[in-house]
Amino acid sequence: MRIRDLREDSDLTQQEVADFLHVKQNTYSQYETGRHQIPIDILIQLARYYHTSVDYLLGLTDQRKPYR
Repeated sequence: MRIRDLREDSDLTQQEVADFLHVKQNTYSQYETGRHQIPIDILIQLARYYHTSVDYLLGLTDQRKPYR
């Protein structure tokens, strides 16, 4: 998934994103590494936060711009 790249491109720490999502830093770290599946509601929050689509986060499209 692309959430690590998006986070790093935004100069954010895992803790900052975890705080936004109201999860622990180690939980967010597991999302980035693929050790834990990301719940749908968290995927939606991340897509909105990074102004992209869930499909982009999941690697189903290379279009970063969100759908209308």
